[in-house]
Amino acid sequence: MQGAFIEHEKALARIGVEPVEVRLPYHLEGLAGLIIPGGESTTIGKVAREWGLLEPIRAFARAGNPLWGTCAGMIVLAKEVVDGAADQPLLALMDVVVRRNAFGRQVDSFEADLDVPALGQMPFHAVFIRAPLIEQVREGVEVLASLADGAAVAVRQGNLLATAFHPELTADDRFHRYFLSLAG
Repeated sequence: MQGAFIEHEKALARIGVEPVEVRLPYHLEGLAGLIIPGGESTTIGKVAREWGLLEPIRAFARAGNPLWGTCAGMIVLAKEVVDGAADQPLLALMDVVVRRNAFGRQVDSFEADLDVPALGQMPFHAVFIRAPLIEQVREGVEVLASLADGAAVAVRQGNLLATAFHPELTADDRFHRYFLSLAG
């Protein structure tokens, strides 16, 4: 719909997966998983509402299909956004509290090497662009990666995965492979 979906398509193609762009509810049929990319969370939510995608995506996830939100996609997945617009459409599937643009403006974007045990021993080089932050992780949510100050930036709740950063902007495909492992 909007955001860094082309970069995700390229990452998936590199590991032998044929991506499908989802713009309407029927595009979800037969998919093994869905990635909600980075971009602008308010726009993603409004377009999803306008095109009738919110409830079909919720049903897709509730049926056990993996769903991954990166950056703005993480905001859309969250049950609570502390600084979002009152009318911002959310999928409200993941039991986390998220703060939008938690690190500041575009010029405050940064990169960091993260320990992600689920991906192996080698650190994952993460790209944070106007990134959100997970302020609270509730019961049933596993923290996969944190910044040096302990702030959670990658989480998993069953078939749901969320990253505050953009794995699709690196040549490291481990997060995409991890997501595919959730899809079987």
